Amino acid sequence: MTLTPNFYQGRLCLNVLAGSKQNARDIWQAAEGHVLVGVLSKNYATTEAAIDDMREYAALIDNAISVGLGAGDPNQSAMVSAIAAAIQPQHVNQVFTGVATSRALLGQNETVVNGLISPTGTPGLVKISTGPRSAQGPDAIIPIASAIALLQDMGGSSVKYFPMGGLKAVDEYRAVAEACARHDFWLEPTGGIDLSNFEEIVRIALEAGVSKVIPHVYSSIIDSATGDTRIDDVRQLLATCKKLL
Repeated sequence: MTLTPNFYQGRLCLNVLAGSKQNARDIWQAAEGHVLVGVLSKNYATTEAAIDDMREYAALIDNAISVGLGAGDPNQSAMVSAIAAAIQPQHVNQVFTGVATSRALLGQNETVVNGLISPTGTPGLVKISTGPRSAQGPDAIIPIASAIALLQDMGGSSVKYFPMGGLKAVDEYRAVAEACARHDFWLEPTGGIDLSNFEEIVRIALEAGVSKVIPHVYSSIIDSATGDTRIDDVRQLLATCKKLL
């Protein structure tokens, strides 16, 4: 079982949602394996049901599965950790306070575990109060360098920067990218990314010197009628990655 994501040129890996197992397989093939396929824990009634179903997903895509919260829902944190421990995926989405639990339960350091931090309106400062209780306030706002150090202490692999709103907070995003580069930490830009702004968002991270970037492209490339991610859009995203590298 492969635990490490397949980064294009060692630097870029897509993260998109699957609407079905066939959609997951089609996504993985269209991205030539340079993708993490998101399946949301929030869509399952029980942890056991999620584990059984996600194992089937993983078998179809060489374990390139990304266990998701569901719109960053902090109440899914414990369930995500339990699922991750059982299925040993390539990628785990976590709120800031759930990172250490996921890493400990995984029992290995290869799976990517991100930690969710959010924009604050001020470049260089981020909100880390994204857990079940801390998200209820008051906000915990700290320098991005401190957030990265805390994530490293907890066994995290990357910053999940969400919700970005595309390029609405570009100065803040650039500061996060520069900090990730300085501290050799990976970056996962998330929220409002679409085919029109994807290239600029990824380029900012690469030009800042971030070693590995995992852009999440979700609702903008999902067919609302079927719930599946559009395969032609995945091909377009991969083509852009190849252009940038």
